[in-house]
Amino acid sequence: MSRIGKKPVPIPKGVEVKIDGQKISVKGPKGSLTKTVHPGIKVAVENDAVQCTGDIADRLSKSVWGLWRMLIANMVEGVTTGYRETLDIQGVGYKAEMKGKDLNIAVGYSHPVLIQPLSGISFRTETATRIIVEGIDKQTVGQVTADIRLIRGPEPYKGKGIRYLDEHVRRKVGKAAGK
Repeated sequence: MSRIGKKPVPIPKGVEVKIDGQKISVKGPKGSLTKTVHPGIKVAVENDAVQCTGDIADRLSKSVWGLWRMLIANMVEGVTTGYRETLDIQGVGYKAEMKGKDLNIAVGYSHPVLIQPLSGISFRTETATRIIVEGIDKQTVGQVTADIRLIRGPEPYKGKGIRYLDEHVRRKVGKAAGK
């Protein structure tokens, strides 16, 4: 039995959850999200909460029961408060700026990298070296943030590159320090 899957997902005020067969739709103040639930998982709305039940006889259903409960909880949280990831740019001359809704990043290449936001995603720059990615879908926000970080990941010798705000990069000693 899944300990996480057994817990109901509370539905806050202003959030509407609709279930149509295996399709679940969550609508809130920030927007709406829709996902198709795994066939072995049954979802029901009871007493202002979403309850997930899995088929205990099916091994795959048992393994994804808690996963789907958390995915539904993330949908509810996304349409109420949204998700935010912050990236930090380090390096001389490295910077990011907004060009309309697009993000323009200069990180040492011969050309600036222009990133267009996916639907439901927005970019902001607090400073020239801080990028904020916001949206209602946790998976999309995380994937866009990871794709931006891949443009120039942090390197271990000088620490230059794009990193998550709370990421610690282990620094290596240079060639001269080994002698």
